[in-house]
Amino acid sequence: MTKLAAIQMASGPNIQANLDEVSKLINQASSQGAELIVLPENFSQMPMDDNERVSNAEDIGSGRVQDFLSAQAEKNHAWIVGGTVPIKSSQKDKAYSSSLLFDSSGKQVARYDKIHMFDVFIEENNESYNESATTVAGAEVVVVDTPMGKLGLSVCYDLRFPELYRIMVDKGMEICAIPAAFTAFTGQSHWESLIRARAIENQCYVIASAQGGYHVNNRQTYGHSMVVNPWGNILGSVGTGPGVVITEFDRGILETTRNKFQVLNHRKLNCNIS
Repeated sequence: MTKLAAIQMASGPNIQANLDEVSKLINQASSQGAELIVLPENFSQMPMDDNERVSNAEDIGSGRVQDFLSAQAEKNHAWIVGGTVPIKSSQKDKAYSSSLLFDSSGKQVARYDKIHMFDVFIEENNESYNESATTVAGAEVVVVDTPMGKLGLSVCYDLRFPELYRIMVDKGMEICAIPAAFTAFTGQSHWESLIRARAIENQCYVIASAQGGYHVNNRQTYGHSMVVNPWGNILGSVGTGPGVVITEFDRGILETTRNKFQVLNHRKLNCNIS
């Protein structure tokens, strides 16, 4: 039976320190038999300023972080969803936030550019975010064939837009990867509910890998990485701080859920509304 892994970190601005940390966590997941490993958003850098992330952006297919991910996938004989990596765009002051998929030979086989930008003000604790100021939004929905099943790629704030996941399930999605860096405040209220909802309504496995803890740039992220099955059951989770969640992907449970509770076949979205 295939094993899935969600990795959690509390990344800082030092890229090499983050890569050293995630290498240990990937090895830990691999030693327990994980064949699909999902890293959190911004795993390689949680900079003091978002412009720093843009300055560290890589050309697609080549760069320090991408080379690291390729080597880790090959070394551990595992498919790796590389959280997010800043990838250069045509705009000098903006980069893509790209979730990159590497197969077990180390080949980069898919790229998903985060579609929904986190531009919000959280009044309760006076937090402000303006992701679109330094990030180019993606425009393509990505579902990839893997030995484990059809894998859908999404990132963090995407989680709040169920229509994205409906498109992915229409493309055959069976497993969904959601690298994230939810704030501590919004995570406490919404993280688990949203993840379980996406799993239940799309009858798929969800691997939600998060940043979790206090960061040098004064951010606090919620953590609570988890893997959820198609019935909405949490198969494994971790609180805050670095950690690894290892669970099994049971195709029988996925198929039984979809066959006996045919939500996906009962949708009627073409009704006339007057």
